[in-house]
Amino acid sequence: MSVINSPLPEAGRRVVADALQGALVDLIDLSLTAKQAHWSLYGPRFRSIHLQLDEVVSAARTFSDAVAERAAALGITPDGRATTIATTSSVPAYPAGWVKDGEAVAAVVKSLALIITRMRERVTNTAEADPVTQDLIISITADLEKQHWMFQAENS
Repeated sequence: MSVINSPLPEAGRRVVADALQGALVDLIDLSLTAKQAHWSLYGPRFRSIHLQLDEVVSAARTFSDAVAERAAALGITPDGRATTIATTSSVPAYPAGWVKDGEAVAAVVKSLALIITRMRERVTNTAEADPVTQDLIISITADLEKQHWMFQAENS
């Protein structure tokens, strides 16, 4: 039982809960991955990639907050605890130690591609259950795809 009641029917609420929790985990892990890349980056393109990674971190943090607040508004308890992220995320682990600029970009591109694929699945899954949540996921996916494009252009 939830202290916040949702206007969504229970079946739709379950679909939306799965989509929002999955998105929350992906976005928090993306913010952590991008920040790690930001800290451990080196190479001739350091400055531009360093700044671009900050944009990803900022966007992922903003999006994770929007996703968590959408869940809460629907009576779904968001779970962004470190243990939850560590045990449920399937974002690829970022390499330890110093990472050369091209390798860092490749790792971020891989993470973004995986997250975008799952976000697009969530767009489809939430279409009938809750178009408002679907709209939120669509807008987040569009921005992630923009970041994906920009990072791919770094390694072309």
